[in-house]
Amino acid sequence: MLFGGFQRTTLVDCPGRVASIAFVLGCNMLCHYCYNPNLVFRKTGRMDEEVIIDALRKRMPLIDAIVVTGGEPTIWKDLPLFLGRLKSMGFYIKLDTNGSNPLMLKYILGEGLADYVAMDVKAPWRSYRKITGVAIGKERMIESAREIKLHAPDYEFRTTLAPGLSMEDLEGIAQQLGPAKRWLLQPFSSTRTILDPSVLSLPTVNMAELEGRLPRLSAHFQECRVR
Repeated sequence: MLFGGFQRTTLVDCPGRVASIAFVLGCNMLCHYCYNPNLVFRKTGRMDEEVIIDALRKRMPLIDAIVVTGGEPTIWKDLPLFLGRLKSMGFYIKLDTNGSNPLMLKYILGEGLADYVAMDVKAPWRSYRKITGVAIGKERMIESAREIKLHAPDYEFRTTLAPGLSMEDLEGIAQQLGPAKRWLLQPFSSTRTILDPSVLSLPTVNMAELEGRLPRLSAHFQECRVR
């Protein structure tokens, strides 16, 4: 596996734990609002797996978890082997994914290689091609969501309130995901570099209106909030 970045410490990316973050190179989606275009197009500095493992060994007295994110980790066929190495070191593992590889997720969860899974849900399934810029069948995302709900020890679905996403879209996402444990809504930051800056001209969700509709959205989840 190849990585494009390593963050030594985070207190917010792995609930209740002190973690490091490993950023995988490459992605199979081209979401217009993506914050990590250098990872998607593999333009950032490359680190191999041994560099990450060595960095984690040095951090072991200070952290108890590792977040594997990207890019998209499940595009790498060696991901289960990498997660197995992390498990053998005693780490709690949080895996971030776009849900495009349900077979990989099923294997990882079946082997107990992830303790927490966070799946990005970009839009209602019907709008996925428009948002992601690629033709990945919605059936893959549906199957991944099902696997996560059935087999992940702990999990969250999360949606970035990206330009172009409407309240009606959010209601559609809530219905397609529920019932589920956790759905977190993430504000969009226009101050960061994104893949397609032209989307900044699109309308965004009104936060006051969203707060008013949260009780209705929350009916589908044990936990639903703006992060």
